[in-house]
Amino acid sequence: MTKARLLRLSVVLVSIFMILLIIVYWDNVGTAHFYLHTSFSRHHSPGAIPGITTGEDWEALPDVDEFLAKLLSSSLKQNSSIPQKTEQLLIQGSSKPAVSYLEENVRGYDWSTHNDRNSLDQEKLQIERQRTLREFCANSSFAFPSKERSFDDIPNYELNHLIVDDRHGIIYCYVPKVACTNWKRVMIVLSESLLNQGIPYRNPLDIPREHVHNTTTHLTFNKFWRRYGKFSRHLMKIKLKKYTKFLFVRDPFVRLISAFRSKFELENEEFYQRFAIPMLKMYSNHTNLPTSVREAFRTGLKVSFSNFIQYLLDPRTEKMVPFNEHWRQIYRLCHPCQIDYDFIGKLETLDEDAAYLLQLLKVDKLLQFPPSYRNRTASSWEDNWFAKIPLAWRQQLYKLYEADFVLFDYPKPENLLKD
Repeated sequence: MTKARLLRLSVVLVSIFMILLIIVYWDNVGTAHFYLHTSFSRHHSPGAIPGITTGEDWEALPDVDEFLAKLLSSSLKQNSSIPQKTEQLLIQGSSKPAVSYLEENVRGYDWSTHNDRNSLDQEKLQIERQRTLREFCANSSFAFPSKERSFDDIPNYELNHLIVDDRHGIIYCYVPKVACTNWKRVMIVLSESLLNQGIPYRNPLDIPREHVHNTTTHLTFNKFWRRYGKFSRHLMKIKLKKYTKFLFVRDPFVRLISAFRSKFELENEEFYQRFAIPMLKMYSNHTNLPTSVREAFRTGLKVSFSNFIQYLLDPRTEKMVPFNEHWRQIYRLCHPCQIDYDFIGKLETLDEDAAYLLQLLKVDKLLQFPPSYRNRTASSWEDNWFAKIPLAWRQQLYKLYEADFVLFDYPKPENLLKD
């Protein structure tokens, strides 16, 4: 009897282990190849930003997709009157604008109305940005890693930057160092995914920074597997077809400068431990480094911009761990050749783009986009920042970020790539 019980116990334990192993594996590789692949790709008419439809333009879908599509359309109608709480987090906090944090204090806010700016022809601008992106995605002579894979082949963990608002039918792919803190705040207000003393936030700037970047606050695509199991990819595709999808981008080199400024020129304990210490050891030959960022800064010990570029170009970096999201390429964060974005905003035209997008989403009466930073890192700074970086490094760095330059129509920085 004892041997029989031990045998049964062993079988149970092995079964549990195998189930856990399958769950972990499936969560990493996605549900690709475990069901029929279905295509929802489509192109909108020039300049059109799709709203939420109720089924008139549905293409012939497999039975499962058709059922889920009808269910989704029904839930969207209900959501217009019944707030949906996703990943609710009850926060007891102040209703005062949360502008007292270190990074905000360093940069400051620009509360001006920018009435003197020339209005842009936003519709034509969007047509041009989308045309450029689609042309290069379809151009077989322009290649970069992961370009040719399908949406089904993107692992779930690479979909963690796609934030979903089911209440308004919006999907936002956030790119760090491209006004993502404030766009996340906007998504929180729209989705009502965060409460302040039992009441959803109404003013984006009321939301404390630490809650904005808390992963539990947002419903993202990589969470779908745990919620919907084998239907997760089907739901993703349906929402990608029916929802309005947007992202904001930025000149890649300027984004790198901004990332360096905020993560290594300010006292950031996490980035000091994870990145600064290894950089200082590997590229500056420092030993016996201070144990805290405060102590390091007091002694004047900081990572240089040159150290940072060395780290990005070092082939060992990606082998040890993928690029941190603050300097990971945009095409790796948002998959623009696999996802047909309806709106492409740029930080360089943030105020105009944000106002136009909120109008298109028909939420401009609910909120305004928070004012932009006064001391935003400027393109004109590139020459100074890269002046001490060797030409060969600059050329390698451009190749590393070339896809972002080309896909989002940023000019090649010729002055930095020649003697």
